Parts: sequence; structure tokens; C-alpha cells
Amino acid sequence: MTTNIKADNSTQDNSTQVVELAPNFRIPGFLILAAVGLSFVSWWLGGAIAILGVFLTVQTFVIRLQFTDQALNVLRLGNIILIFPYSEWLNWEIYWSPIPILFYFREVKSIHFLPIIFDAKTLADCLQKHYPR
Repeated sequence: MTTNIKADNSTQDNSTQVVELAPNFRIPGFLILAAVGLSFVSWWLGGAIAILGVFLTVQTFVIRLQFTDQALNVLRLGNIILIFPYSEWLNWEIYWSPIPILFYFREVKSIHFLPIIFDAKTLADCLQKHYPR
């Protein structure tokens, strides 16, 4: 968790908290292990699942989500590439509660699906804080 605090000479507290989600390798790791097992049944199927697992592993290293007071930021290698202001959100959902695997949110003009390649508990807490249902 990263916290940035703005200094201000007034008596008012102008602090801005930024929460960056930690990576989680459960889904990519599961896919790679499943690919090994599936390769004994079908080499092509195992290879396709392995490619998806490797792709998600790379994305887990590269992509981060940051929650600020105003928006959800998507970062690639530490640089903000997308900003999704909460004011444009209509709905969000984390699919499959026992083992969260997919994060969905809808904006006024588009919908987004992201695999859960970051800490799901912190994600749910931040969503409830910044855009409660």
C-alpha cells in the first residue's frame, strides 16, 4: 500500500491516499499447472492453456491497479496508461466468490473485464470504499 500526502499550510487535511494492489499469481500458476496435465491428454490444448498462463504471468508482473480518491488507474511498468473516473462508473462485480477469477466494471460508454491477477480482498475493499453498491 502506498500513501501520498500533500502538504498544506492551512488547518484543513488535504491528504490523498493511493492504494496500489499487490500482484497475485494464483490464476496464471493454476493455468500453467493445468496445461502440464492437459498436455498428456491433448498437446494442442495443453499448449494453448500454457500460452494463456504465460501471458497472464507476464501481465501480473507488468500491470498494476491503483485506487485514488477520484479514479481507478491502470499502470504498466509504473506508468499510468488508463484512468477510469468513478463518476463514469455504473456497476462493478467480482465473479465467482469462492475463488475470484474475474473483475467486471461498467462505465457509461464501455464495459471492462480483467482477470484477477492482483489481491482480490484489497480489490473488493477498495471498490466498496470508492464506489459502494
